[in-house]
Amino acid sequence: MAQRGIREYDAKRLLAKFLPEYLSEFSYKGDLALVGPDTDLEELVAANPWLKEGRLVVKPDQLFGKRGKHGLVLLDANWDGAKRYLKENMGKEVVVGGIAGRLTHFLIEPFIPHEGEFYVAISSSSDGDNIFFSPEGGVSVEENWDKVVQLHINVLAGIDSMDIKSKLPKSLAGQSEAVEKFIRALYKFYAETGFAYLEINPFAIHIGAIVPLDMVAKLDDADEYWQRKRWNGLIFPEPFGRSLSKEELFIKELDSKTGASLKLTILNPDGRVWTMVAGGGASVIYADTICDLGFAGEMANYGEYSGDPNTEETYYYTKTILDLMTRKKDPRGKVLLIGGAIANFTDVAKTFKGVTMALEEYRNKLQDAGVKIYVRRGGPNYELGLKLMRDLGKRLGVPIEVYGPETHMTRIVPLALEGASQ
Repeated sequence: MAQRGIREYDAKRLLAKFLPEYLSEFSYKGDLALVGPDTDLEELVAANPWLKEGRLVVKPDQLFGKRGKHGLVLLDANWDGAKRYLKENMGKEVVVGGIAGRLTHFLIEPFIPHEGEFYVAISSSSDGDNIFFSPEGGVSVEENWDKVVQLHINVLAGIDSMDIKSKLPKSLAGQSEAVEKFIRALYKFYAETGFAYLEINPFAIHIGAIVPLDMVAKLDDADEYWQRKRWNGLIFPEPFGRSLSKEELFIKELDSKTGASLKLTILNPDGRVWTMVAGGGASVIYADTICDLGFAGEMANYGEYSGDPNTEETYYYTKTILDLMTRKKDPRGKVLLIGGAIANFTDVAKTFKGVTMALEEYRNKLQDAGVKIYVRRGGPNYELGLKLMRDLGKRLGVPIEVYGPETHMTRIVPLALEGASQ
């Protein structure tokens, strides 16, 4: 499971649309507007007339918190004030939590006058889910953590049989029933919409209705297939301060057009250890092994190709990595690890055909860069796939060591890095 953050805009949009399935009296409309660098504000207000009808809140929506403490939240503004704020802050560079980045996306929503602020969060762990609630939410919730109530939910047992009301603080008084119903519904929404983490801090009770004022959420991307109707084209934004290179954007675009999985993150373009790993789990194991052997600073990239990509897709994926790793020379040479576990349904021969096509195309550059290649793979047609790689090594003029499923999955890592340490 990979937890991937989503924008507050998307979290509240999902909440407004699906929470009423579990709590019929939940009346939050989800009046939300997301503004990016290319947003036409006149078109935006035409599609969302409420922007001119009441007071507004404007804040960055880029996966970082403590926006109020950094003076980045505009409160109780009219539309003209909101436009001025956007003009002044769009593209502005800020430092948050030691990370520098530019402000590119903002959330606009109605300003809700309120007094009391509540906190609720749900997280998943190996032995179940945990719900946290406090009657004192907002920016000071961490300082008052002793007032937070924690409830543990056994996933198999669910929440219906749990006694929540008796565990809520007595200070809620007449609001306890509404809060209890909201927590029960929120948990069901969380569990059935693919969340891995959800925090509403704060939420308020305004004119008898619960209103989420600030949200943080992460989804379990392993649930993407099952949640395709609910998520409905939802985009996972990059973490604040990180912008994609043209190569990462290319692979991301390639990934969006295939049923396979193609991922690439460049960690250190000057690194000497490059990987092409089949499978998301295997990619984590390979990365951990490289780091355990003391080569974290030399690890150039992280990614995976899996889900039976075709020959053309594998060719373009390999070509992108080879182009990156051969741009600069290193007197110590470089290594390329083409690894993976034993595939269940990926045709190894088909994918390796794409790999060999790219390697042949980059033959001279690989030689000039002093690249050594280590291969370990198993799965359907792996014998033919490994033969393709062995035959290629004989004519390519580039050292290629090839291993099959009889060799431990990560054995090629120490074999490769023993030479790279020189």
